[in-house]
Amino acid sequence: MTRPFRTPPHAPRPGGPLSDLDAFITGLPKAELHVHHVGSASPRIVSELAARHPDSAVPTDPEALVDYFTFRDFGHFVEVYLSVVDLIRDSEDVRLLTYEVARDMARQNIRYAELTVTPFSSTSRGIPDAAFVEAIEDARKSAEAELGVVLRWCFDIPGEAGLEAAEETARIACDLRPEGLVSFGLGGPEIGVPRPQFKPYFDRAVAVGLHSVPHAGETTGPGTVWDALTALRAERIGHGTSASQDPELLAHLAEHRTPLEVCPTSNIATRAVRTLEEHPMKDMVDAGVLVTINSDDPPMFGTDLNTEYGIAARLLGLDAAGVAALAKNAVAASFLDAPAKARLAAEIDTYAAEWRG
Repeated sequence: MTRPFRTPPHAPRPGGPLSDLDAFITGLPKAELHVHHVGSASPRIVSELAARHPDSAVPTDPEALVDYFTFRDFGHFVEVYLSVVDLIRDSEDVRLLTYEVARDMARQNIRYAELTVTPFSSTSRGIPDAAFVEAIEDARKSAEAELGVVLRWCFDIPGEAGLEAAEETARIACDLRPEGLVSFGLGGPEIGVPRPQFKPYFDRAVAVGLHSVPHAGETTGPGTVWDALTALRAERIGHGTSASQDPELLAHLAEHRTPLEVCPTSNIATRAVRTLEEHPMKDMVDAGVLVTINSDDPPMFGTDLNTEYGIAARLLGLDAAGVAALAKNAVAASFLDAPAKARLAAEIDTYAAEWRG
């Protein structure tokens, strides 16, 4: 049972010295649906882990990480990402990372997050599956009790690791089935990694009650999104950037209320989109698609969820009321139960009303 959302003691409150849209966003209660576990490691945590594992190529200086996290292209991003994954070598590392990610979320007034977790990256490096699950679950419960952040998991297949990774991810998800697990995903490169090959694993996950949320259409065309919808039974699409190239696909997404998990800064950092001005978010919204705003791998991209909301507000021409409505999109698209959705949506409404007052 999800407990009522509560305001962390450090969270900004309406009625204080908040006078512009950025301040409104800072205090706005939010949900995030597309954010990666390892990719959310702050420079402080990455440098601490790198110091604990000195054989790694990852810099131990937080300032040097800024250059390290500058990506030439999507392939280079994956290479850097995996080098950070290699810093997570035991269950203590897993627990530390997970709790600290939740702490950073609390600072942004994120009330609820569906964190994309890649168990195969840890189990293939020798962390026992049960120990991995126990570590993230212990961190999840502590984060909710101590920080007021409700975490849920999406276990995703690292597509570049192939069907062995798909089998392992499906086994852990279906057999161990931790309490916080709500969905099953697919990440990593899209080029050369066709979606339909993963259909049997998504079928298994859906059969035990997990939701399907694969990445698709980030670095490939709209055909990849269609494959995710038809072969993988996607209920939400991670990124879906290229959907704007296919009016029929946009109409389908709008008609079926299939949300897109949009991550603007990530798309620029990985060169999926050239500039923010060219980002197709407005085309998606104008077509009636349910768009949610997310940060993907925030420290790696020099961003956070508050920044992404500011970008979305500028691209879509939103005022505070429009930003609040956008925040409620994420609540509606989440896998929270109906009472918890109603509570968080009401909290957003109350905050926005107090701000106007």
